[in-house]
Amino acid sequence: QVQLVESGGGLAQPGGSLRLSCVASGFTFSRHGMGWLRQAPGKGLEWVSAIHSDTSDTHYADSVKGRFTISRDNNKNTVYLQMNSLKPEDTARYYCAKAKSPRARGLHDFSSWGWGTQVTVSS
Repeated sequence: QVQLVESGGGLAQPGGSLRLSCVASGFTFSRHGMGWLRQAPGKGLEWVSAIHSDTSDTHYADSVKGRFTISRDNNKNTVYLQMNSLKPEDTARYYCAKAKSPRARGLHDFSSWGWGTQVTVSS
C-alpha cells in the first residue's frame, strides 16, 4: 500500500523559507518520479514541481520557478521541497505525489498523494 507522509509545513513570513519533506513507503521509490502538488483555499489542485526517478531532471510551475527546489534521496525514500522567497499566494496545502512512471512533469502524471501539510505565508 502506497504511503506518503509529508512534514515541514507551518507559518512563514513573506520572504521566508520552509523545507517540506515526504517519506514514501509501499512501492519501489527509486523507480518512480515524484512531485509536489498544492491546493489553495477555494481553488483546484495545482502541480508545483516534479523530479525524475534518477534525479536527472526537475521541473517547476512558472509560479515557483527560481524560488522552490525539489530534490530526493533514493537511499532514504524521501523527497524534499525547499521553498524560499515565500509569497502570500504560496499559502496552500502541499501534497507529496507519486508518479505513474520514472518520469513526471504535470498533474496528470501522478497517481497517488498523501494527506498533505499546510503552508501559510502571512505577516
